[in-house]
Amino acid sequence: MEKKATKKNIKEEAPKVKIPKVKIPQVSSKDKTVSILRIRVRAYDSKILDASVKQIIETALRHDAKIVGPVPLPTEIKKYTVNRASFVYKNAREQFEIRIHKRLIDIINPSAKVMEALTNISLPSGVNIDVKML
Repeated sequence: MEKKATKKNIKEEAPKVKIPKVKIPQVSSKDKTVSILRIRVRAYDSKILDASVKQIIETALRHDAKIVGPVPLPTEIKKYTVNRASFVYKNAREQFEIRIHKRLIDIINPSAKVMEALTNISLPSGVNIDVKML
């Protein structure tokens, strides 16, 4: 017999990603050149998003980069209301929604090797990446 899906069972099935936490280094008065590579990853499916974030972090850690994140940003929900019938029955409507999941990753003082490795990484379709240098 199959078990009923409860909150406890669902939480146990979700993949857990262990990522070391790194504090952002304090900028001294002598050296004010701290460059941060900010990667913002967006996708409709949270499982694909988490897998691609894990792949990005593993690639950066392989090249000895300092990472802050992934920071889960609020999920953007777009709702659409559509009439079921085309002419009459104004009260009969359907609602659809699209959820956009987001994560934020900061790489502190990225080297050229890290930048090259991140540009050559292949991620699944449906994952959108925005990269900014701060």
